[in-house]
Parts: sequence; C-alpha cells; structure tokens
Amino acid sequence: MEIEILQQPDCAIAHVVLKAHEEIITEAGAMIAMNGYISASTTLRKGKGGGIMGGLKRMLAGQSLFLSVFRSPSNGSDIFLASKLLGDMVVYPVANTGIVVQAGSYVASSSGVDIELGFQGFKSLFSGESIFWLDITGRGEVILSSFGAIYEILVDGEYTVDTGHIVAFEKTLNFKIAKSNSSWLGTFLGGEGLVCRFRGKGRLFCQTHNPVAFGKLVGSQLSTSKKTSIVSTIFDVIK
Repeated sequence: MEIEILQQPDCAIAHVVLKAHEEIITEAGAMIAMNGYISASTTLRKGKGGGIMGGLKRMLAGQSLFLSVFRSPSNGSDIFLASKLLGDMVVYPVANTGIVVQAGSYVASSSGVDIELGFQGFKSLFSGESIFWLDITGRGEVILSSFGAIYEILVDGEYTVDTGHIVAFEKTLNFKIAKSNSSWLGTFLGGEGLVCRFRGKGRLFCQTHNPVAFGKLVGSQLSTSKKTSIVSTIFDVIK
C-alpha cells in the first residue's frame, strides 16, 4: 500500500494505491473517488474492535457505526480519501507503540490495524472533550486528519497543549488535565481554559485550529441569523 497526502495543509486528501487483494478500511463517507475495479463493502469489522459492540463503541468516540472496506483485485488500483473538515492529514505507522486518537480524527487504516474504544477518564470530560478516544494498535498504517494544519511534536519530558488542539499521541505518553494559569480565575479570564500536560517520551500530533471553538462561533452566528429571519417573517406577515 502506498499513501500520498496531497493538497496540504488546508484541503488535504489521501491518494492510496493498493496492491492485488489489499484492503483499506475507512470511516464511512471518506471516499471521494476511486478506480472502477475496486470493490466496496460496509462492515462492523469482525474480530478485535469489530462487531456490533465495536461499532457502538466507535459511535461513543464520535465515529460512525459502520466502516467502509475497499478491496483491490489487482496491483495499481487507487482511491482518494478525505475527512469531513477542512484541514491536514498525516500517515502514522502503527507498530509496537500504539496511538490514542481524538474523536473525529480517524480517516482510514490498513487491515492489520485494530481500532478499540479507549477510556481516557473523566478528566477528559472536564476538559470539554470526549471521554472516549480511539485506542489504535496492531500493525499497519493509519491516516489521521486535523482541523487546520497538523504538526508533530517530539515530547521528551513535559509538554502542555490546549485540549481542543490534540489530534493524537503515542501511548508512551501520559497526560493529566490542568489549568493553564496559576489560578482558576486567571485560567478562565485568560480564555485558555484547561490544558493537557503530557509527560514521557513520544510523538504528539496537534492541529492549528480548535473545531469545538469554531463550531460554537459558527453556531452562534447561525442561531442569530435564524432568529433575525423569523422576526423579519413576522413583520412581513403583520404588514
């Protein structure tokens, strides 16, 4: 399997070239174009991380209940994949060190990769993020996406990241939720809120934009527009 990331960093797409009888598993709806010889099917994924329970677990982590499987009958068949949000992509080789992935960042993986629900504890809930993240193990490659550009940090000791900017981190890293300021008042008045303090040695992937903050901004604007539209309609009726 050959994977090339194109159109980085704003509108990244993954170009995947498969060998004969090779499969790639993707998040539902990730395929945007493919070779006509590739066969597609929908699955709950049998084995570890699969079945109806595996699908329900993925839903808790913000993923789809079903996964799509694309299989190539011959060498050279290709497929293009994209995430739901505008942003970047990265290919991570899963081996002995597993990786923990933030909800919504999983795009696709090779057939040797296992996807399980990882419980990061209620510390994640208090940070405003999902308490259920994806625990990815096995062997193969996984494609991850971000909102905005994605960048890698090699942690060796301690590192602090805003909770909304985390894409994924290797399981050799531990983390705890903490305040960004020395006092709670300064933490919330400063606008930073809570942060993740990582400790250990391993790779950390971050995104330049916060999808939750962006959603709140856009949502508030849409709500205001909707209210204005309703008021205008009422006045038109009265006239």
